[in-house]
Amino acid sequence: MSSARPRIRRSAPAGRRSRLALTGPAALLAAALTACSGGSSGSAEVGGDGKAPDTSVSVNLTGKAAAPGEPVEVTLAQGKLKAVSVTADEGGALAGKISGDGRTWTSDRVAAPGTAYTVEATDADGGSDKAAFATAEAEKVNKLSLAPGKNTTVGIAQPLSVVFDHPVKDKAAVEKALKVSTSNDTEGSWGWLQDYSGKDRVDWRPEKYWKPGTKVTLDAQLNGVDTGADGGWFVRDYTTTFTIGAAQVVKVDLDGHRLALHRDGKQVMDIPMSAGTPGGEKASWRGTAVLMSKEGTINMRSETVGLGDAYDKMVDYSMRLTWSGMYAHAAPWNAGVFGQANRSSGCVGMSDANASALYGQVRVGDPFEMTGTEAKGTVAEGNGYGAWNVSWADWQAKSALK
Repeated sequence: MSSARPRIRRSAPAGRRSRLALTGPAALLAAALTACSGGSSGSAEVGGDGKAPDTSVSVNLTGKAAAPGEPVEVTLAQGKLKAVSVTADEGGALAGKISGDGRTWTSDRVAAPGTAYTVEATDADGGSDKAAFATAEAEKVNKLSLAPGKNTTVGIAQPLSVVFDHPVKDKAAVEKALKVSTSNDTEGSWGWLQDYSGKDRVDWRPEKYWKPGTKVTLDAQLNGVDTGADGGWFVRDYTTTFTIGAAQVVKVDLDGHRLALHRDGKQVMDIPMSAGTPGGEKASWRGTAVLMSKEGTINMRSETVGLGDAYDKMVDYSMRLTWSGMYAHAAPWNAGVFGQANRSSGCVGMSDANASALYGQVRVGDPFEMTGTEAKGTVAEGNGYGAWNVSWADWQAKSALK
């Protein structure tokens, strides 16, 4: 990564290395140096060979507009480092490691944009001092949206989903910063895709549905990551934690016109329904969709899904399955065809009583497995959470690190 980026404003050059003078019993240096100094000066106690020990330390980032996105490197001229700390003025610290020869300390993470840092170093003889530098502000900042929500309980098909405000060119750098941990060592993979909104998105899913009770944590260590041209920098970290609930699957038989809820492998509901009219855009999707939200009573208008002025209704017990507008909901106006024919405008409709019962038992993240010939195609991975319609091998191939 270069030290000069056109998207970073600078008020001073950042190419020189700062010198940090260590003072202590073995070497008392007269000058207290700042991070923008070019070297050390002063007098020191002379050693047995007639030369003062060189206990100065250099820092690779200097001044008030150093390039962000680089690890902080602290190097001791002679001797061995004992400890180094690099702390941000607004709080937080960069962890790091001392090299095997004791001469160099390197931070594990990079310096973030628009941040002032203080460096403190101690050598093996007890000498110590401070230095400071600040990084240039980011001209463009990238942000993200996370699903599911923090501290929620979701169904067994809910992926971790990250949608970015701006394009992500350096997908590998971003993916490396996204740390997923689970309570039972569940294996999974990130997959990059385009969200229905057109934005860049990355989802994390296991090979098969989650095990009930699994606790999942995402630690997105993104502060200081450059997403590339047109994307901008991240200037903060993100975290979310959620828990997997009961093993519930909704099975929708488009050809048989019935919907069944299964819990822990046992059928607990069987509902006659009517899905989308086959043979055109009003047909339903097939494949696995994931319950995205329970929206209650909403106004559904056909023009919002490209179907002209076919309908404008207040609809009860609305359960969203795709971004393109497929829901399961109450549809009492279709009562005459429940269990007999598909006559809706793409949604899965049922009686008020059955819709109410289903609405009360399903949770966000439950899979709706829709089968049958009377469909217009398979739910795409970006149209809601359609990742389960992609084979495991193909999903893994969508990772930027594979």
